[in-house]
Amino acid sequence: MASSREFLNFILEQLSDLDEVMYKPMMGEFMIYYRGKLVGGVYDDRLLVKPVKSASEYMPQATYALPYDGAKEMLLVDNIDDKEYLCGLFEAMFDDLPAPKIKKR
Repeated sequence: MASSREFLNFILEQLSDLDEVMYKPMMGEFMIYYRGKLVGGVYDDRLLVKPVKSASEYMPQATYALPYDGAKEMLLVDNIDDKEYLCGLFEAMFDDLPAPKIKKR
């Protein structure tokens, strides 16, 4: 099942207090970036984030979920209705996220 544009727009609105949040469509789903780093994505109308240490600490009760068959597990963000919480999660994760890979020409 592909994610809806409405769900993506809701997530983007919840993150609107942050600068430099962008998304890229990918096979019916949406990858979410914060300040150039991949944080996670919208998969089957669920927000999943990379399971970095800071995310696990910020959401100690979070469950793991697969974004799609064959993928690595990610953390399911349940508290998407709390804008301040969601922005805080992205800010907390930023330093633990790997730098973007430089594309070779």
